[in-house]
Amino acid sequence: MAGVALLLVLGLYAATSNTIFGNHPKTSDAVPAANTPHQAGAAMAEMPVTNYSIDSILLQAQSRLTPQQTARLNALESRLKGAPAEEKIHLNHQLARVWHDSLKMFEPYAWYTAEAARLENSENSLTFAAPLFLDGLQAEENPSVKQWKAQQAKDLFERALKINPANDSSQVGMGATLLFGGIAMPMEGIQKIRGVVERDSNNVYAQMTLGQASLLSGQLDKAVDRFKKVIGLQPKNLEAILSLAETYERMGNKPDAILWYQKSLPFSDVPGLREEIEGRIKDLSK
Repeated sequence: MAGVALLLVLGLYAATSNTIFGNHPKTSDAVPAANTPHQAGAAMAEMPVTNYSIDSILLQAQSRLTPQQTARLNALESRLKGAPAEEKIHLNHQLARVWHDSLKMFEPYAWYTAEAARLENSENSLTFAAPLFLDGLQAEENPSVKQWKAQQAKDLFERALKINPANDSSQVGMGATLLFGGIAMPMEGIQKIRGVVERDSNNVYAQMTLGQASLLSGQLDKAVDRFKKVIGLQPKNLEAILSLAETYERMGNKPDAILWYQKSLPFSDVPGLREEIEGRIKDLSK
């Protein structure tokens, strides 16, 4: 059984993505990248190339559409060519809404949201788009897909930090992207997050991310300290409670693992999660 805390460590993405976006294509089924770059991706031309791209994402997604849906998207895409910047922002938001609301496909929605954010170049739009790619990054098993998502998040966080270098959440997001995205040495990401903690030891996002890093690297005592710090600041933080329970479980400390899994139950309203936790408690109690 996979660790229960993983559902929360990944921002509940794994537990809720199908509800929000439907069963979007598995990344392992992605087709090879198209030879011609997608017109909306010009802003990303400077980024490293992987064998997974927005072209392959759209080609895979469009293969599942009806002719009417394809025609609607093509009409919006054609309007992008030669449109002024303000109209391009509007059209990218329109495309994002179609992929999100009507077609229930996550990756195209995230891409067009990011393209609009790059054109708008405001801190709010960039910091909204970047986490779309960061969320779930740890769970991504396909290295090419993980790298592509990490590159998008990195680019967006970099742009946001140029606007506001003092934004600690963007700094932690950048660190998490480098740490979990496979596009830099992990220590580079950790150092960015530690810089935030040194300025503000009560930064929950930074402490939580360092706890996740410690858990994944097997530094379990450090993970316990980080997760307890977060719970001290936010006693109802389900992600931290479950992560602490899983850490104790990995340490072989069944009594404390059971205790913290039990403490998570009043806050476990994600579909299927309560049953998962109760099953874990039952297994550990044997």
